[in-house]
Amino acid sequence: MPSAAEALAANMNFSAFSKATELKSRIWFTVLALIIYRLGTYIPVPGIDPAMLSEIFQRHSGGIMDMFNMFSGGALQRMTIFALGVMPYITASIIVQLLSAILPTFEALKKEGQSGHVKLNQYSRYLTVLFAAVQSYALAVGLENMMGSQGSAVILSGTFFRISTMITLTGGTMFLMWLGEQITARGIGNGVSLIIYAGIVAGLPNAVGQTLELGRTGAMSSWFIFLILLLVVAVLAVCVACERAQRRILIQYPKRQVGNKMFGGEASHLPLKINTSGVIPPIFASSLLLFPLTLASFSNVQEKGGILSDIVVMLGHGKPLFMLLYAALIVFFAFFYTAVVFNPTDTADNLKKYGGFVPGIRPGKNTADYFDYVLTRLTVLGSAYLVAICLLPEFLMSRGAIPFYLGGTSILIVVSVTIDTISRIQSHLIAHQYEGLIKKSKLRGR
Repeated sequence: MPSAAEALAANMNFSAFSKATELKSRIWFTVLALIIYRLGTYIPVPGIDPAMLSEIFQRHSGGIMDMFNMFSGGALQRMTIFALGVMPYITASIIVQLLSAILPTFEALKKEGQSGHVKLNQYSRYLTVLFAAVQSYALAVGLENMMGSQGSAVILSGTFFRISTMITLTGGTMFLMWLGEQITARGIGNGVSLIIYAGIVAGLPNAVGQTLELGRTGAMSSWFIFLILLLVVAVLAVCVACERAQRRILIQYPKRQVGNKMFGGEASHLPLKINTSGVIPPIFASSLLLFPLTLASFSNVQEKGGILSDIVVMLGHGKPLFMLLYAALIVFFAFFYTAVVFNPTDTADNLKKYGGFVPGIRPGKNTADYFDYVLTRLTVLGSAYLVAICLLPEFLMSRGAIPFYLGGTSILIVVSVTIDTISRIQSHLIAHQYEGLIKKSKLRGR
């Protein structure tokens, strides 16, 4: 039974939510935008035979196409206008962020503030158009080459089909990119992450149903299904614990005398998360593995044989090469994105500017080195946690026909985006309460 204090806090939160009109409008905008996205995942590309497409997809399932289908919210399996999803935009963002850490020109733009950020976003959009055009054209050619029992999935192949498919899919990706930016600006949470989140959540009931159906038909033992459910619950618990875990560094501010009054002397904490990079490393790693393998999958490389065919086979789910590359990319992006998000030198300089210091550590360079030391150790733990969460279900999926929606990457995305969205809602509620207190104080002061 909840205590009286908890019930009172819940009642206060509910009353604050009911009065926060801006927050409610943001939530409604986010919900409507996600509904539009889900409706678009059912609008098919012209010139596709649905029966042949379903047969071809079933034959090529269990590999890289399942991962791509998960990130597109099932749109790839239905070959709709959002079949590419937001993965071209994510790939473009990866390249722009890498260039901002390597090239001095991009690094200078990054330090310019809002104007530089706008220019980098514009470069990301240009690259998104390029990647979406290349991937959509390769997808159209691949569909023409793939044959089912009754022929190709394309009703009338040729140049017109390729160009129309390329324009349709590229336009769908650009619309999703714009929709994600609108959610970020006018809704709640990160728009691109919420779009991926909505696609994964929409596929979870079907994934659970498929797993239970495998148990009913005897294709999978009941004990194995029970083990999968326990693993999912354990992964959820570990994700929630690690995503909320923090290392708090004590920050002390000296006392200052202004006239006859003493100011300062307070102590605060600098929170450093174990997983500072969040869900970005698995998404970035998946997108980099998806880009070349998707092209190979739709160009019938495996049927032609040769070295490329062997590479595609070795990069299948559960294969040692795939596991190694996936883990290496997750670790790399965990360290890279952490370095992008948190700069120890800038943080130490800002503390020094306002008189803050870490007890026992000299301000300036020593404080920056201390932050870097702590952050490196946390990132090692965070990257190990990400690798374990993402690769452990991969082993089970390679041993059994488990739907990809129950994998570690999808669970991590769902947990991370949910926690981030709830935190943003709470921040809006707190800001709304402060605004109400300020208005009341002004009225009383008159």
